[in-house]
Amino acid sequence: MENKKILLSEKEIPTHWYNIVANMPNKPLPPLNPATKEPIGPEALAPLFPMALIMQEVSQDKWVEIPEEVRDVYKHWRPTPMYRAYALEKALDTPAKIYYKYEGVSPSGSHKPNTAVAQAYYNREEGVKRIVTETGAGQWGSALSFACEKFGLECEVFMVKISYHQKPYRKVMMNTWGAKVHASPTDLTEAGRKILAEDPDSPGSLGIAISEAVEVAAQDEGTKYALGSVLNHVLMHQTVIGQEAILQMEKAGDMPDIVVAPFGGGSNFAGISFPFLRLNFEEGKNIRCIASEPASCPKLTRGQFRYDFGDTVGMTPLLPMYTLGHNFVPAPIHAGGLRYHGAGAIVSQLLNDELIEARAHNQLECFEAGLLFARTEGIIPAPETTHAIATAVSEAKRCKEEGKSETILIHLCGHGYLDLAAYDDYLSGKLVEHEITQEEIHESLSKLDTPLI
Repeated sequence: MENKKILLSEKEIPTHWYNIVANMPNKPLPPLNPATKEPIGPEALAPLFPMALIMQEVSQDKWVEIPEEVRDVYKHWRPTPMYRAYALEKALDTPAKIYYKYEGVSPSGSHKPNTAVAQAYYNREEGVKRIVTETGAGQWGSALSFACEKFGLECEVFMVKISYHQKPYRKVMMNTWGAKVHASPTDLTEAGRKILAEDPDSPGSLGIAISEAVEVAAQDEGTKYALGSVLNHVLMHQTVIGQEAILQMEKAGDMPDIVVAPFGGGSNFAGISFPFLRLNFEEGKNIRCIASEPASCPKLTRGQFRYDFGDTVGMTPLLPMYTLGHNFVPAPIHAGGLRYHGAGAIVSQLLNDELIEARAHNQLECFEAGLLFARTEGIIPAPETTHAIATAVSEAKRCKEEGKSETILIHLCGHGYLDLAAYDDYLSGKLVEHEITQEEIHESLSKLDTPLI
């Protein structure tokens, strides 16, 4: 049997982020001013983001250099390992070869610090004193808390209420790194008070938490907002993952036919898949990249490609996205990081152009796949990650049925050691399915008066 772990040296940490916009046949459509429906310029984002990140957001350059100070922090955990999943292959009795790139070795246990460190650095460089953000399951909030501690910034986090209660140790991680954490919706903001007036028992959503965080940032000159997914610069920062993965696959003497990753707003999917899509664009390869989302929040597989707000209250510009409607509140599934109504503009354009694929899985199927992975490979995956595993399992079974020996690469974007309550619910039979009906999707989308694409 070959060596299961595929490692890189510290010298092989990428020196640049990859900007897929440079290779896209159809560029992402611009954000719009909600009042005029006209494209907005970089200056419109200045109250929320430092100018360096705004310039990355609109950049058409293929490569953006990673500051040395950011790479120095990356060295705490990068390069991350890749493994060949021999035991999982054996359990599935498949001719497919399965690999996984493991981001759970980062300080916060997920891929999120790749962009959190970069965003904290650029904010610090422009004199920002405090960053405010939202978080779903807590991976992003804990990553930003870690990054802010590294660069001497205050951090304030609005955490989706259902996850705040389901995942208390994520809050403790954030507090340990010095962050202030609120269960959203709160009575601290006008946006939160509006939601609570309509639904005092609201479980919260990422869209609501974004509204609260944006409101706080917009009211204080010394405070900026940071987003853990969706936006172009965030997705670009994550491409260190896929660049490392390409080197590791080459060391293994292999290359994936299929790359799969969970999908919430797009950051972990982009991080692993965009560098492989570059090989499709530039070298004529035909690597299938599949985004795996929950059946209870299926914006890619059942949503509409149109302009919509990135938050619930409507404080952001209008963004071109596959969406279920900004008022949509997903069911309180354990994969809190995937409970977002919309998809990033880049991913949405790629899907519309049929350059990537999307797959939806229900909650029980995902936990079944996660349990199989834990029992074969020894790592308990985050609930979000189980969606990609479910897709990989279905593809491996297809390979068996068709007698094909394809290579599948999973983005194992985080561990589930702070999500054991979710596994306890699954093992004790307490988990229920949450699949949204077409009527519910239609009702949510019918409330939008934003432009169709």
